[in-house]
Amino acid sequence: MRLTKFTDLSLRAVMRLAVAEQSAPLTTREVAAAVNVPYTHMAKAISRLRHLGVVEARRGRGGGLGLTDLGRRASVGWLVRELEGAGEVVSCEGDPPCPLRAACRLRRALRDAQEAFYATLDPLTVSDLVASPTGPVLVGLAGHRSD
Repeated sequence: MRLTKFTDLSLRAVMRLAVAEQSAPLTTREVAAAVNVPYTHMAKAISRLRHLGVVEARRGRGGGLGLTDLGRRASVGWLVRELEGAGEVVSCEGDPPCPLRAACRLRRALRDAQEAFYATLDPLTVSDLVASPTGPVLVGLAGHRSD
């Protein structure tokens, strides 16, 4: 199974925000620079994470991005499912549709494998992802991208 780049950078953003100091919240631009992705891509990811209730944005002096309580305790499996969407591993209804779709066993096997992949991520939380040695590396990421 391969995750979309959008899910990958969203997870990196959540991980970076998980180790940010509460007293110095990060901006979208700073998170993008830290994980070395264009600002526009990160802005879309942050927007989706806000919609999911994982990230909050505060405006004004002392504002910035932070993880919500949900963001800190959310299952990585749940988060990946939400970011990836409900699509299947294979598209049987394409143009032209697969002639085996009515009697195919592969589609079910791949759906089961996809769920097993997500189930492996279910016990993990964002806190698990940023445990040492990852957390200190994330804190040290400053980035220099200027997109």
